[in-house]
Amino acid sequence: MSSTTVAADGDAPDAKPAAAPPRAPAYPPLQGGARVAGTLALSLATFMTVLDTSIANVSIPAISGDLGVSPQQGTWVITSFGVANAIAVPLTGWLTQRFGQVRLFTASIVLFVIASWLCGLAPNIESLIAFRVFQGLVSGPMIPLSLTLLLASYPPAKAGLAMALWAMTTMVAPVVGPLLGGWLTDNLSWPWIFFINIPVGLFAAALTWSIYRSRDPGPKRVPVDAVGLGLLVLWVGALQIMVDKGKELDWFSSTQIVVLAIVAVIGFLFFLAWELTDRHPIVDLRLFGRRNFVLGTTALSVAYGVFFGNVVLLPLWLQQWMGYTATWAGMVTAPVGILAIALSPWVGKNVGRMDPRKLATVAFLGFGLVLWMRAQFNTQVTPGVILLPIMLQGAAMAFFFVPLQAIIFSGLKPEQMPAASGLSNFVRITAGAIGTSLFTTLWDNRASLHHAHLVEAISASSHDATTQAMLAQLAAAGQSAEQANATLNRLIDQQAYTMAVTDVFHLSALLFIALIVLLWLAAPRSAGAGAAADAGGAH
Repeated sequence: MSSTTVAADGDAPDAKPAAAPPRAPAYPPLQGGARVAGTLALSLATFMTVLDTSIANVSIPAISGDLGVSPQQGTWVITSFGVANAIAVPLTGWLTQRFGQVRLFTASIVLFVIASWLCGLAPNIESLIAFRVFQGLVSGPMIPLSLTLLLASYPPAKAGLAMALWAMTTMVAPVVGPLLGGWLTDNLSWPWIFFINIPVGLFAAALTWSIYRSRDPGPKRVPVDAVGLGLLVLWVGALQIMVDKGKELDWFSSTQIVVLAIVAVIGFLFFLAWELTDRHPIVDLRLFGRRNFVLGTTALSVAYGVFFGNVVLLPLWLQQWMGYTATWAGMVTAPVGILAIALSPWVGKNVGRMDPRKLATVAFLGFGLVLWMRAQFNTQVTPGVILLPIMLQGAAMAFFFVPLQAIIFSGLKPEQMPAASGLSNFVRITAGAIGTSLFTTLWDNRASLHHAHLVEAISASSHDATTQAMLAQLAAAGQSAEQANATLNRLIDQQAYTMAVTDVFHLSALLFIALIVLLWLAAPRSAGAGAAADAGGAH
């Protein structure tokens, strides 16, 4: 992009000339069976990668017990993957130039399969964590490049449909992960949560290479920004470990968390200064100088953080305090994909003709309604009442990813797509990790507060007829005074955690409504134009 060119979405001119890479050759869209096969290959690879971010969560007790370590040590199986993946995702733009899109994507799938095989064979926790780091690193480019290659497979007029197909796999996989992971762990053994990737990955890699190998512009000789890479590893690693371990270590009351926070902030500031002044930055931060990119990425990431935090919280509440097994909790939440899959093609078809800000507003209003409905839950709630907002959430999901991606990609050139996709996905994934940690911490804190208030109320009315009747009923059932008090405390905990989770649902609903303002700060586009069409030229 020239230094005198004004961006299509109303951004300021680029601050520097000569930094954009030369245009790669444009390839025509795929046709017929090749397009179907290419979509299948890319979707399988994306689903497999996103699934692995959540599939191990429910298997930590089994892994820890089998390898003879504490559950706290076992959580490093999740943390190590998240840290490595967060470091690798924003490198997608540079790696694409260095190796070529198709070569990089196919190699990532093959290496992911090898890493999964090694994880399943790991004899101890140290080797499993090392292999999970390897798995996280090699999977980094897969999600951004799957979207870039998918957009290149469709004509510009159908780019919205391509994004809808990609969004379905990205949104449904985190919900399926815990259900599939629990089933595999219960019915086979925990290594199978990794072994399941082998046939899927090999098939996806072979199909991808057979279809796309002739559509790769090939590698270029680009300088390695070693300082930028080192700073990226430093601050992202510190941030991810802080987020993953914050709740466990009681946040800033822990010296370790304070040190990690200081390292993350200082590392980020040095990284920012270096990347904005280096001639060949490893991460193109100048994309954040574009109005629609920064607003779209911010809205997508904050919303995804709230969404993902609630995706984690609901099954936890059902299993810990409502008596649901992992399988039943998964079955109750699984129907979220029905309306998402049914409506996403319509959204994709119309995103090029409608203002994506309006479509995204529908999503945020939908999420707000769903979370307000959940905020009315109590300890007597039935599965049918739980199921209704879950079904409606699927409709909101259909309007979520595609319009926001359309805003993010608005006005970008094809050669900027891999870097933009990598950078926006990095911010989104990091926001998801932060949202999960913050919301589970808030849930515990609010539960402690409600528990104290309930105990205080019961203590103040210890001679209350209802309390005495309950204790008498427990005594008649054969419980000792200590057992009766323990049962009463469990009931108080159930009420406290239920009240706390509805507090979180209320807050989440308000956050989604507030985010609508951010959407409408993005620049509008002219009729008939659009990000989807712009992105459709990506390759």
